[in-house]
Amino acid sequence: MKLNDPAMMVATVCGVGLLPKAPGTWGSLAALPLAWLLYGLAGPLAVLLAAALAFLAGWWASSVLARRGSDHDPGYIVIDEVAGQLIVLAVIPTDILLYAAAFVLFRLFDIAKPAFIGWADRKVEGGLGVMLDDLLAGVCGALVIYAVTRIWSF
Repeated sequence: MKLNDPAMMVATVCGVGLLPKAPGTWGSLAALPLAWLLYGLAGPLAVLLAAALAFLAGWWASSVLARRGSDHDPGYIVIDEVAGQLIVLAVIPTDILLYAAAFVLFRLFDIAKPAFIGWADRKVEGGLGVMLDDLLAGVCGALVIYAVTRIWSF
């Protein structure tokens, strides 16, 4: 795998996906400082915009790699984890405990793939298929953490 390839650079998030053991976890972790920085500079909409850009760039890069014969969702593609994790982080303030909870929630939804998340993973092909299950896991994680933070605020 060559990191001088733009699709590979995007898909692996500049090589993060090539780290040993649990590349999806590394990809999710990579999103945390990015979200913290963006939230501090411009608020939650900036984090959500970054998630949308990561999703679109990941769709493109994953589509390119799929056309080259890559398997359905190779582990080294972690831009999907970055996009999904950013969605969860967009709905909470920058707080270390909330970020830890958001990280765990996203990873649980991404790994367990309940209901329609698993359906998207199994049935949707190509670059969209690589990205969609993580987008859905991010939305589910965001809904849960948002609800929990609203309940705690009362």
